[in-house]
Amino acid sequence: MKTKEKMKKMNQANELPEWFDGKKVEEAAFCRDFLAEHPMICVSKSFFTKEGRICDESRLRREIYDAINPYVTTGLAKKVDSLLELLRVEAYAEELPVQTDRIHVANGTLFLDGSFTEHKEYCRNRLTVVYNPDAAEPARWLSFLRELLDEEDIPTLQEYMGYCLIPTTKAQKMLMLVGKGGEGKSRIGVVMRALFGSSMVNGNLTKVETNRFARADLEHTLVMVDDDMKLEALPQTNYIKTIITAELPLDLEKKSQQSYQGELYCRFLGFGNGSLKALYDRSEGFFRRQIILTTKRKDKNRKDDPFLSEKLISEKEGIFLWCLEGLKRLIAQDYKFTISPQTEENMKEAVFEGNHILEFLASEGYIRLKADYTVTTKDLYAVYCLWCEDNAIKPYAKNTMSHYLKEYGDAYNIVETNNLKNERGIRVRGFEGIGIVIKPDAPYNRIYDEE
Repeated sequence: MKTKEKMKKMNQANELPEWFDGKKVEEAAFCRDFLAEHPMICVSKSFFTKEGRICDESRLRREIYDAINPYVTTGLAKKVDSLLELLRVEAYAEELPVQTDRIHVANGTLFLDGSFTEHKEYCRNRLTVVYNPDAAEPARWLSFLRELLDEEDIPTLQEYMGYCLIPTTKAQKMLMLVGKGGEGKSRIGVVMRALFGSSMVNGNLTKVETNRFARADLEHTLVMVDDDMKLEALPQTNYIKTIITAELPLDLEKKSQQSYQGELYCRFLGFGNGSLKALYDRSEGFFRRQIILTTKRKDKNRKDDPFLSEKLISEKEGIFLWCLEGLKRLIAQDYKFTISPQTEENMKEAVFEGNHILEFLASEGYIRLKADYTVTTKDLYAVYCLWCEDNAIKPYAKNTMSHYLKEYGDAYNIVETNNLKNERGIRVRGFEGIGIVIKPDAPYNRIYDEE
């Protein structure tokens, strides 16, 4: 290491560094000397070089240790920690701009207008792929995708991977690839790691939602990949929805540290055997933020290639150009993804699976949707519970059903009213535009008894 070699030469010449007076380390002078040899800045307590963010500070600690080890004989660990914290102050810099007009690549800076320079600047994210405009077409990658996805879904993946190249959330979407297993979809995550380096993290969507420290791990990252999405429904969806659409700083918290405001632009890419579900969120907003691609079934005659990942990574320069093409198309479409009819159908199915009230509204033999029909909330809920019992589904609470119809009933021309009268002539709440076919009389009175 450069610092250690420098110290050895000084010792051999009986020289002492200017930051050591023979008894103690002059910390401010050490930091100035260290930063002169290792140029970096510190933004929001994170160090950045022109190669990108320093994600693992253990190597930085080792550099400091090697520098002071010949001179400090006691309390070495505490001194290393002290100097590291002072380095944050000495290297302090204002927030780095979020630049959506360029991509910082391994060999320079690529602007979206097509221009390229080898000049490197301090940046939030630098990809590990080299920009090579003459890179060959990634034939093996394209062949792999044709085996994995329907042809009309490949542009969607291309646009989404391109979307992850720049720090923006304008598209306000997350992407999920869903299949039975064994199709090879997780190889996409391997390729993305080769492209993004430390600007991509592997994580868990459930943890993002439930662990208060997990959100801070997404700071300064372009994409998070969950390569094994859990089938259990999320207990809440507030944070995921907020991150997908983030336009303002969010409250972040790290262990043993005061919470702070941080800017997130991380996108989510998930692979699993089923779509993402919520335990309580029935809103369209949760599903509207998802794109669900279904993978092809694995060909029984297909022979798995144990070296597929290496072959795909060898084409990463060409894959980068392929992603760049997708990004430019997405921008030209005002950040609207190319969505196939099958993907649209996937979304409808996900909405129905995630909220069976919709399925109830589309059922036959229980209700009718008609402008001059009315029904009390009590009677409608009784018939809804009957439908749930007939279909072996656990009914939502009465307030949940009523709230959903109030919020989204206009899509079905259903309007809430408090001007209906029940069988006793008492004015009660209910809905217009919907009526029940089965009256909640005997033998269904037991439904009310359970309430």
